[in-house]
Amino acid sequence: MAQLATDYAADTLPQASLPNLSGETRNRLGHALREAYVEPCESLPITDVQVELLLRLRQKERDRRRGA
Repeated sequence: MAQLATDYAADTLPQASLPNLSGETRNRLGHALREAYVEPCESLPITDVQVELLLRLRQKERDRRRGA
């Protein structure tokens, strides 16, 4: 069974080793991911749920500025 981050206490999370990728490999992966996700995501409309989240965030930011 897979272990989830929620299965551990916050201060006991195991440290995962990161793969060693060359600069060229990182650039190729980054380019491929941008091609796959950026254009399709930019052409999608923002959903009502996302608009609501943005409005709530904006309200919280205003409240914090007024309280400071």
